[in-house]
Amino acid sequence: MISKKSVTNILALALVTTLLNGCVSTIIGTAVDATIEVAKVPFKVGGAVIDVVSDDEDEDDD
Repeated sequence: MISKKSVTNILALALVTTLLNGCVSTIIGTAVDATIEVAKVPFKVGGAVIDVVSDDEDEDDD
């Protein structure tokens, strides 16, 4: 037969796992958001450079 201590340990583990599930998903979501922002930076910088270069060319045409 399963001892009372084993049942208590199993229930405690299940409770902790359930409670930490939200924390872990928040941490993973934050890490993914940061990774996406880091991946966007080169495109933003490239777009800004293109805007500056194209604005200079437009001013020369006038």
